[in-house]
Amino acid sequence: MIFTQTDLDDAYLIELELIEDERGFFARSFCRREFEQHGLDGTIMQCNVSYNRKKGTLRGMHYQAPPHEEAKMVSCLRGAMYDVIVDLRPDSATYRRWLAVELTAGNRRSIYIPKGFAHGFQTLEPDTEVLYMMSEFYHPTCRRGIRWNDPSLNIRWPITNPFLSEKDSSHPFLTP
Repeated sequence: MIFTQTDLDDAYLIELELIEDERGFFARSFCRREFEQHGLDGTIMQCNVSYNRKKGTLRGMHYQAPPHEEAKMVSCLRGAMYDVIVDLRPDSATYRRWLAVELTAGNRRSIYIPKGFAHGFQTLEPDTEVLYMMSEFYHPTCRRGIRWNDPSLNIRWPITNPFLSEKDSSHPFLTP
């Protein structure tokens, strides 16, 4: 695996190193030892899959509050997505900054999202499937979100009229 530090503190883009032959390829997509060598949380408590029927579906921006914050590794299994992370750690040099990356089934990239970040994505193709690997169990009492179109963040989404759930469309804005 190839780990590339992003412009946001502690967030990494992860690319597979393919071993190819006439049959196809083999690649390691997760290794706890390699995660820990990069100072990343290599704990996996649960994995989830999200299927998104429509192009333009937007899910986010989600996170879990203390004491059950979670690190995530997110990959696109089918289709394509515009993946967005926001640093919500007040003591971070990149606090309130966001980053977007395109994850596709074809580019086989993943993003590592540290604890204290909000995460969301918008599908760029119909029938997009997303895999999440989380370092913490889901705790409904710690579930939080921020508004996908918060003007203080000014996230530039590729599709301006997204398909949203009622819950995601009513998350609060960040306070100044």
